[in-house]
Amino acid sequence: MVEDPWRALAGPFVDDAYATVKGRVRTFVLHRQLMRHLPPPPATVLDLGGGAGHQSLPLARLGYDVTVLDRSEAMLARAEGRLAHEPDDVRSRVNLVRASGEAAADATGGRRFAAVLCHGVLMYQPAPEPLVDVMGQCVEPGGVVSIMALNAQTMAVRPALEHRWADALTGFDATTEIGVLGAQTRGDTVEHLSGLLQRAGVEPQAWYGVWLFSDWLDLPVGETDVEAVAAVELEASLRDPYRQLSRVFHLVGTSRLQSGQ
Repeated sequence: MVEDPWRALAGPFVDDAYATVKGRVRTFVLHRQLMRHLPPPPATVLDLGGGAGHQSLPLARLGYDVTVLDRSEAMLARAEGRLAHEPDDVRSRVNLVRASGEAAADATGGRRFAAVLCHGVLMYQPAPEPLVDVMGQCVEPGGVVSIMALNAQTMAVRPALEHRWADALTGFDATTEIGVLGAQTRGDTVEHLSGLLQRAGVEPQAWYGVWLFSDWLDLPVGETDVEAVAAVELEASLRDPYRQLSRVFHLVGTSRLQSGQ
């Protein structure tokens, strides 16, 4: 296994980013959208690049059989620490696997899952094709694939709101940026990822926004009604033109029942 590139970022990502208002809103909104598509528990779920399990641990609490796969030892240690506070029955439903997303099929022994999640991972990859192909390999026929990706069509918004006008101007045509954690991130579009899913044997079913208002605002924890913010974000995620302006988007597809269908 190569050197852990997330070791230095595990703390800021887990302890800081997810603890913010927008971090908590992200988990809530994605969960509500995902539950529209998942089969009932105890269906099997593979969380590619699942990190500390923020999206999949709530599924384990509902009775899903969850495998969290991540290349980062530091991120999986955070997941293990969070699991230590869960009841025995929840812990028994979570399996932590250290491997790269590209090696997921081998790392899970060729197992097929009822749902494959890949949330907030593609933005850190040079290109989306390898992981999208792996999702198609790991999902069972009729299963669900769920992707959350950075919206390449809203790259100009953040620099404009920060009064970085030169960066905003180039942002209209940009596909990459330095994200809030200081790491290089890459944007995708719904249309492009939908085409890649189809090539991988997965038919796109729906797409949603995730962050609109809360990503652009400074919302202090303890002074913000998080439930009220989440309710507004959830509604915005379902409607045009609001979802089109979201910072990130959530794309869900279903694997074809048979190859070639």
